[in-house]
Amino acid sequence: MQVALHKDLKEKTNFILYYSRLTVSSQKKFNTIEMKNKIIMICLCLLALTGARAEGKYSGMGQKTSNHSKLFGERDVPVYFGLRIGPAFAFVNSDDPMLNGGSMKTGLSFGGVVGLQLTDAAPVFAESGLTFVQKGGRGYVTMTDGSRAKFTFNLGYLQLPIVIKYSVEMDEHMSFQPFLGGYLALGLGGKIRNFKDKNAYGSFDNVDHSFRRFDAGLRFGCGFSFDLAYVELGYDFGLANIGRDDFDVTHNGCLFLNLGVNF
Repeated sequence: MQVALHKDLKEKTNFILYYSRLTVSSQKKFNTIEMKNKIIMICLCLLALTGARAEGKYSGMGQKTSNHSKLFGERDVPVYFGLRIGPAFAFVNSDDPMLNGGSMKTGLSFGGVVGLQLTDAAPVFAESGLTFVQKGGRGYVTMTDGSRAKFTFNLGYLQLPIVIKYSVEMDEHMSFQPFLGGYLALGLGGKIRNFKDKNAYGSFDNVDHSFRRFDAGLRFGCGFSFDLAYVELGYDFGLANIGRDDFDVTHNGCLFLNLGVNF
């Protein structure tokens, strides 16, 4: 009798263990299937977004885009954003011999831009943004004793460019973008170094042979876009007198080469 009961109990225990394993296995399969379904849904959403982007209006920035903002009533306005970085080859022309740094000095330019299409009738865009750019110059000045003194100066500016671009589409991926406009700049800091006297002071200090903080001028050049990638070559032609002496005219000049992306 006890043997029969023991056998029956063992069979029930084995059945319970088997059912438990089956339940756990089924649950794992269900979780796996649920996870796969979630991954598939995410992929489909990404594909849908990509398709929607490709179906949008041509932005003139080398790609199709659906970044629209209703800034002018009911008209959808294509908007793009961009990042820029690259070298700046700067110099200063001045009537003041101590500020006439006609030899180029290499600096860095980086920042971000935003642009929008001005009309549906043509690929004309307005672009602005904020960039930090290192300008300046270097040169030699003849001292009263006939010796020549080397000097350099660094001019760090926070710059606001405002340009109009026209996009010449080569195909659905590439476009050329000549631009013309201007810039406003605020001097943030820098150093003037006189190597003969081993003397250095702030570029924008309120002393003789230094610079005013405000600058403004023209900007022109041309950009090239391939899908998201972007490169541009341009020139900043300073119009403001950045010297402190009203009788000596001092202007910035800067050739820049920027690499970046538009999205």
